Amino acid sequence: MSGTVRLGIVGAGGIVEQRHLPGFTAIEGVAVRAVANRSIESAQAVADRWSIPEVGDDWRALVARDDIDAVVIGTWPYLHRDVTLAALAAGKHVFCQARMARNAAEAREMYEAAALSDRVTALCPPPHAMAVERLVRRLLAEGALGDLRLVRVTALSAGATDEQRPATWRERAGWSGQNALTLGIWAEIVRGWAGETRSVQALLNTYVPCRPDEASGSYELAIPDSLAILSEFANGAQGVWHFSSVAHCPPPESAELYGSAATLRVVANAGSVWLGRAGEAALSEVPVPDDLANPWRVEANFIAALRGAEPVLTSFADGLRYMEFVDAVYRAHSLGGTVRLPLGP
Repeated sequence: MSGTVRLGIVGAGGIVEQRHLPGFTAIEGVAVRAVANRSIESAQAVADRWSIPEVGDDWRALVARDDIDAVVIGTWPYLHRDVTLAALAAGKHVFCQARMARNAAEAREMYEAAALSDRVTALCPPPHAMAVERLVRRLLAEGALGDLRLVRVTALSAGATDEQRPATWRERAGWSGQNALTLGIWAEIVRGWAGETRSVQALLNTYVPCRPDEASGSYELAIPDSLAILSEFANGAQGVWHFSSVAHCPPPESAELYGSAATLRVVANAGSVWLGRAGEAALSEVPVPDDLANPWRVEANFIAALRGAEPVLTSFADGLRYMEFVDAVYRAHSLGGTVRLPLGP
């Protein structure tokens, strides 16, 4: 599209103000026209900080506006499907915060609606490995690891060890769905390196089953705080995934790729990777060279996609795949067996 791109924001919370508003407002030819939050007061506060002319507390009214070309969805996952479907029906482009939806069924509705539309749709990718993404892909493309044999993801934290803390929105299934910890984030990242997952086995635990709740006194958690997962990739490599928020003094969040010729270690939010080739005694740090630098440019990418200059970084098809992986983890635990992927419609 040519001319000024006019944006409307549904749900301008912390991530929107930390990343998306700075990113969009820095782009020439982009104007943020309106913001709708759950309350007029919070919407007005954001509008005052960013000089946004219109505010509201009804996302449907924002989506229906004639002076909006694209809708930026920054809400929790519980509204991602509804806002996306309404925005596409109104002829708007869509940029949606991750995770894509509460579950794979909602993600498929979003994907199908996008496939039937001529609008641009994009999901926000995770920042965890973005800085090293191009370096990792080059090493893999050059065959530095040889044949991939094992992927190990370790994402442990102590975030849930305080049992007297009230539940956050991320721990409430009604708002977050099946998006446990950073499961979907690493599923998205690893898929870009190791390819598709073909089978999943899982064991899920909730070691802190209830949390204080101001309204009801106690809130029963349905989202696990610990997940142990075994998977197999289409290329035959194994996957070992471990997530927990009840781990004291955890190691850095990381992904390790073991191949026939080398081992590659990626630490979340680091500017380097670590590589150890066969015959070497230890991993060595590999800084990102200048030509493979990959700074955060998610907002610029979306606007460039609207203008036909480049594809989106994370498509709705990508989102559906990682949401199916999340769904398969829950199904595998429930069934006590192996779940095959893709799940299909």
